[in-house]
Amino acid sequence: MIIQNKVAIVTGASSGIGEATAKALAQHGAKVVLASRSKEKLDNLSLQLKDSYVIQTDMMDEDQIKDMVKKAVDRFGRVDILVNNAGRGYDSLVENIEAPSYLELFKLNLLAPLIAMQTVIPIMRRQSGGTIVNISSGTSMMDIPNISAYSSLKRALNGISLTAREELKKDKIIVSLVYPYMTQTNFGKNVIGKPRADDWQQDETLPQADSPKHIAEKVLEIIENEAAEIFAHDWMKNIK
Repeated sequence: MIIQNKVAIVTGASSGIGEATAKALAQHGAKVVLASRSKEKLDNLSLQLKDSYVIQTDMMDEDQIKDMVKKAVDRFGRVDILVNNAGRGYDSLVENIEAPSYLELFKLNLLAPLIAMQTVIPIMRRQSGGTIVNISSGTSMMDIPNISAYSSLKRALNGISLTAREELKKDKIIVSLVYPYMTQTNFGKNVIGKPRADDWQQDETLPQADSPKHIAEKVLEIIENEAAEIFAHDWMKNIK
């Protein structure tokens, strides 16, 4: 898909990968709908981006997700691109996962992107096409202690996304997945459980953490080439 003049919704746009993606889309000529709970941050970002539109949205709330899409259509007349980026982590051993916290994570990391997809699909079908990009995680292909709650839901998102891709081919709606590696964001500070300050230089044996801009570039690449999956780094393909 050619990005210029397209209308794109980016969830979780107030920081990190979402903010970088919104900037990258705007730089390539898209009209960007900025969605997150943090209206003040979105307003500040919107000042930097031409043709952007702020919609304060709690992605834990089904009605707000649907209203987000409706407002985007009311403003721009269409939705060409949906980037499901909003999400949160949960650090816990399997034996210590608490059901209420896991349900909270389920609502944000899996149910919210599903509802957003279901809401934009009829719109994209009427437009004869569109693109949905779901932000997954490299952890969805790995068995890392303490990350099972998060990675399990990203694995489920992978399955939903790739199945939807097959189901929507006939409608020219492209569904794609992006697999980030460690990214220099505040993700660790916002995890359910005990927040952590990510130290990106902690293990010198690991590849250096990526900037949010690097992942945003991958999002744009997969929108343009319409592939099923893209990885932050080619070596990640070998762990799948």
